[in-house]
Amino acid sequence: MNKRTGYLLLFILIVTGNVLHSQVNDAQMWLSVNLEKKLTTALSLEFTEEVRMNENMTEAGTIFSDLGISYRFLKKFKVGASYRFTLRRRLDDTYKRINSWYAEGSYREKFKPVSLVLRLRYQLKYAEAFTSEKAGTPNNHLRSKLTVKYDLKKKFVPCVFAETFFSTGAPVAASFDQLRLCAGIEYSFNRMHMIDVNYLFIREYNNVNPETDYVIGIGYYFTF
Repeated sequence: MNKRTGYLLLFILIVTGNVLHSQVNDAQMWLSVNLEKKLTTALSLEFTEEVRMNENMTEAGTIFSDLGISYRFLKKFKVGASYRFTLRRRLDDTYKRINSWYAEGSYREKFKPVSLVLRLRYQLKYAEAFTSEKAGTPNNHLRSKLTVKYDLKKKFVPCVFAETFFSTGAPVAASFDQLRLCAGIEYSFNRMHMIDVNYLFIREYNNVNPETDYVIGIGYYFTF
């Protein structure tokens, strides 16, 4: 092995070691309560309260309240808009406040017993005011999500989804910054009450210290 090859291998080992060292892994649990009030057959008011336990499920890293309205039309289409208030834990155990707004649209198609839902969401997120020079500049993302459900007309419905995050304020080559993959099961007690249990894999990209999260999710849904 000549010197050039040796130097090249040494460089690869150093870079690989730095990349592996900079990665952050965490086990989390996300717990949510989701309420939907049917104003009409097509129009709904929706509220979600969620707590995300991070640091190996030992602390409440993120808490958010989400209030929105949605409208379904032509059976297959749905549009909506929401406001989200978020508390996110800092290193000193205080919480910073984040305000978010988003608009979304979805399309549903059925190929019995499989149903597909494609959702596009545009999200604007503002950090706490006066905390930095960029606090008043929104962090905007375009999120695309594809959900597949296998419905056998039973109370248990297995489902999977994949979701991608693209930052609209970053260069095109660096705009893709997060991927979420999920598999879970929905269980309907009746038309009003449902729970879902899922396992979620989250990976960051185009980040100096990319984080990978392994999440257990439990959600309760009440429609009235």
